[in-house]
Amino acid sequence: MENKQEIIHCNLRVEEPAKAFQLLADASGLPKERIKHAMVKGAVWLRRPGAKERRLRKAKFKLAKGDQIELFYDPKVLAMAPPHCSCISENSDYSVWVKPPWMLSQGTRYGDHCSLLRIAKKNNRKIDYKLIHRLDREASGLILLAHNRNAARLLSRLFQENAIEKRYFAEVEGILEIGKEGLLLTDLLDDKPAKTEILKSKPAKSRKNSLLDIRLHTGRLHQIRRHLASHGHPVLGDPQYGNAEGKVYSELHLCAWKISFHSPFGKTMCDYRVPVDLQPSFLQ
Repeated sequence: MENKQEIIHCNLRVEEPAKAFQLLADASGLPKERIKHAMVKGAVWLRRPGAKERRLRKAKFKLAKGDQIELFYDPKVLAMAPPHCSCISENSDYSVWVKPPWMLSQGTRYGDHCSLLRIAKKNNRKIDYKLIHRLDREASGLILLAHNRNAARLLSRLFQENAIEKRYFAEVEGILEIGKEGLLLTDLLDDKPAKTEILKSKPAKSRKNSLLDIRLHTGRLHQIRRHLASHGHPVLGDPQYGNAEGKVYSELHLCAWKISFHSPFGKTMCDYRVPVDLQPSFLQ
C-alpha cells in the first residue's frame, strides 16, 4: 500500500473469500462509505484469473481466492463534478456527442465518473457504448460512440483508413498567413509519420492571433498542438506545448468542429458539426 498526500493505492491478492468493500477498508484504513463511493466512481479494479480486468462498482461483490483487487484513491479526483456534455445525433449504431473542454473521453485508473463514455452509459444503460476515438482532455468538440461491437469495428476501420474527415478550429499565437493551397505540416511525431493540413487562416477575435481551419490526417498524441508549437504558433491555452505559464485560460482554444464520412451502415454521406450554441467561447 502507498499513501502520499491523501492518495492511496492498494493492490491486494485475495487469500480467502471476502466482500470487496470490507477488504479494501481494512487494507486502506478508509471508512467503508469512502470505499463504496470510490467503487461507484470507478476507482477499484478487479482481475479474476481467466477474465479481463474490469472496474468493480458493487461494494458487496464477493471476492474469490486468487482474485486481485486494486484501489486507486485520489480524493481530489473523486470530488470532481462532471461537466455537461450533449448528444447531438443518435441512431441504432452510433451517436455523436459534443465534449466540453476539461472532460475526459474515457476514465483513468482513478475513476471514470467525469468521462464522456461513463456519462453516456449512465444516460442509457441499454446501450453498450464503445469509444472509437479520443479528444485531448483540454480540447472540445465532436466524439463518435459506437453502440455495439460491430459498429465499433466498422467505424474504427474508417478511422484507420483515414476515411473520416476530421476538422478542427484552433486559435494560435501570432499571425499565420497561408496561401490558397494551404499549409501541410509533416514533422515526425514519436518517430512516426504525422500529417496536419491547415486549410485556411483568418484573424481571430484578438487581432494579434490567428484562427485556423485544420484537417487532421493522422492521429498521433497531441498532434495538432505539437505540430503548431514546433511551427512557432502554439495553440492558445496550451498548458503543455504553449506559452500559457502565468496566464489564465478557461479552455484550450482547440475544437473538433466537424466530422464527415460515408456511413458503413446506410451508405449515405454523414456530416456532423458542433452547433453554434455549443461552440467554445473562443469561437463565439
